[in-house]
Amino acid sequence: MTKIGYFPGCSLNGTAKEYDLSLQAIARFADVELVELADWNCCGATAAHSLNSTLAVALPARNLAIAESMGFDEILVPCAACYSRLAQSRHEIKSDEKYRTKIPQLIEMDIKGTANPITVLDFINKYVLGKLKDNLSNKLNAKFACYYGCLLTRPEHLSTIERREDPLVMEQIVQLVGGMAIDWAFKVECCGAGLSVVRTDIIGKLCAKILDDANSRGADAIVVACPMCHSNLDMRRNEINKNLASANTLPIIYITQLLGLALGIEPNKLGFDKHFVSTGKFLHKLQKQTMEV
Repeated sequence: MTKIGYFPGCSLNGTAKEYDLSLQAIARFADVELVELADWNCCGATAAHSLNSTLAVALPARNLAIAESMGFDEILVPCAACYSRLAQSRHEIKSDEKYRTKIPQLIEMDIKGTANPITVLDFINKYVLGKLKDNLSNKLNAKFACYYGCLLTRPEHLSTIERREDPLVMEQIVQLVGGMAIDWAFKVECCGAGLSVVRTDIIGKLCAKILDDANSRGADAIVVACPMCHSNLDMRRNEINKNLASANTLPIIYITQLLGLALGIEPNKLGFDKHFVSTGKFLHKLQKQTMEV
C-alpha cells in the first residue's frame, strides 16, 4: 500500500465532510493510505495573505515542515484554497532567501521545501485513474458541468493544470465514467470564495450566473474539486435564487463522489446525504438509467 501525507484542512474536518468521506473511499480503492499530518494547523486561507505576508507563508510552512519530518515528499491537499497557500509557501521558501532564513525561526522547525503539495486532481490522475477502467460498476449516464473555479487554475506558477482558461482534466474523468461533460462558459469563473460569510449578496450574484449557465445547457449536476466552491454553490442557494428568475435545484457534487458512484460505492458512504441542495433526484435518475442498461 502506498502512503502519502494528507492535509485535510479545516473544511474537510467540518463543512466538507462529504469530500473527506468520498476521498477516503476512492483512496482505499486505489490502495493508498492517506496519513493525516500530525498536529497540523490552519493554513491561513483565505484571509492571512491579505493581512500579514510573513504569517501567510509561516502558517502553511509549518504543515510542510511536519510533512518533511514525517518523511513525506508528497502531501495531498484536497482544498483548492489550502493547496494554493501551501504551494505558495513552498515557492516562497525555495525562491526567497529572506523567507528561507526567517520561517524556520518563526515556526521553530527545520524546513527545506522538499514536501510537494498535490491537488485532488493530481492525486486522481496519478493514483486512481490507472485502476479505474477495469473496476467500473456503474456508467454515469448524465450531463455534468465541470467547475474549476479560481484556485486550481490560478496563479499560473502554482497551477498544475494545462489549458488554464479552458481545462479538460475533470471532463476527461467524467467521460471515463460514462458521463457527458457539457461545454459551458463559467468553468473557471470565481464563485466569491472567502466572501461566503461576510458578503452573501456578492456570492448570490456570482453563483447565480454560474448555476444559470450550467442549467441552461442541460447539466444534471455541477462537479467541483474545492470545498469553498461547493459551500458557495450548495449552501448559499437561497441567496443565489434571489438573483434568478426561478429557483435553481442543480446539485453540486465533488469529483470524488462522482468516482465513488462509478465504483459502485453506496451514496450515503460518499456523503450524498450531507448536501444542502438535495441530490435525491439526481441519484434516482442515475439509478433508473443503470437499471435500464
